[in-house]
Amino acid sequence: MAEQTGTAKLTLGDKEIDLPMYSPTVGPDVIDITKLYAQGGVFTYDPGFTSTASCDSTITFIDGAKGELLHRGYPIDQLAEKSHYLEVCYLLLYGELPTATALEDFEATITRHTMIHEQMHMFFRGFRRDAHPMATMVGVVGAMSAFYHDSTDISDPRQREIASHRLIAKMPTIAAMAYKYSIGQPFIYPKNSLDYASNFLHMCFSVPAEDYVVNPILARAMDRIFTLHADHEQNASTSTVRLASSSGANPFACIAAGIACLWGPAHGGANQACLEMLKEIGSVDRIPEYLARAKDKNDPFRLMGFGHRVYKNTDPRATVLKQSADEVLELLGVEDNPLLQIAKELEQTALNDPYFIEKKLFPNVDFYSGIILEAMGFPTSMFTPIFALSRTVGWISQWKEQLSDPGHKIGRPRQLYMGEKTRDYVDVENR
Repeated sequence: MAEQTGTAKLTLGDKEIDLPMYSPTVGPDVIDITKLYAQGGVFTYDPGFTSTASCDSTITFIDGAKGELLHRGYPIDQLAEKSHYLEVCYLLLYGELPTATALEDFEATITRHTMIHEQMHMFFRGFRRDAHPMATMVGVVGAMSAFYHDSTDISDPRQREIASHRLIAKMPTIAAMAYKYSIGQPFIYPKNSLDYASNFLHMCFSVPAEDYVVNPILARAMDRIFTLHADHEQNASTSTVRLASSSGANPFACIAAGIACLWGPAHGGANQACLEMLKEIGSVDRIPEYLARAKDKNDPFRLMGFGHRVYKNTDPRATVLKQSADEVLELLGVEDNPLLQIAKELEQTALNDPYFIEKKLFPNVDFYSGIILEAMGFPTSMFTPIFALSRTVGWISQWKEQLSDPGHKIGRPRQLYMGEKTRDYVDVENR
């Protein structure tokens, strides 16, 4: 815990309570209300926990006003440009960038754990053929604890390490299998000769009948999507993982809980919602009509993929991903895809519109990731599973950090109860 840097005084009637204050490395000061109920007999009320720090962490920092995202102190744009996903995974897990030898060993470990237990194939086949890939992933990841008993003891640091490596390594395989199952194609085994992103694309798009060669531009774009979604501080799914972990649940159950939370359209479904919006617009000719609707406060239509709840300036991830989107669209073309034509025109129009400039409603990471995934040939049902795959390392890093804290305790939020007071039971014949 950080050292106390000050005191906040809270007056409750004729009682005055001193609350310790802490200063983070960067960001606003924090008032510690841990003993507020014991000393003052009151709780705080903060729906959504938007003004409450649920933990202290050294992993990720976001400054929404500046449009800044740091992983272990490193700006996301530098990591996306100069690094790659597995190196960022190492950074998030262990706190420092790896040496060349350490990175080589880490990549080898992840590569050699990409296959899943063969009996898990039967688990996939228990789902309806039209099951959503996210439903499949929630079930399969949760079931991993039934297959990997040697990495469920959270009190053993070595087992925590093995579970971390397994989840990072096997999540692309599970996501690709969920996709293949949903379209009725045979599962494709991972290949140790391919890098992380290329392996995922190969498992998704290759078929036994012919060879498939991964285009390096697409692999690089995929790697950037993974990197840019790797962690995002204490968001809803990460907080869900931490809350599940606080009960002592095994790592696979915790990550399954995170996937379930991410499935919500308000969290992980934003890039899917963006593509659905493009479908609603329907044609380039209708863009002015929808931009006008977006500006109308009385119109319920909202421009998906623009602006961000946390970033009040530009989304630093979007700046990086725009480059990949341009490269992918140049490679694959947009002529035969009306949605991509609409996306490109909408992007240019909004970037030059004074209203959107003034409101700082710039295209965000969901806008560009949706465009890239659509261009690659992924259905919108796979957008959130890819997000879950990417975020797994963030969840695992936060999970490991929490378990390493000797003072961690089970989560138990309080409530503002507005229900009935005590009343007596009335027998059914007298009601």
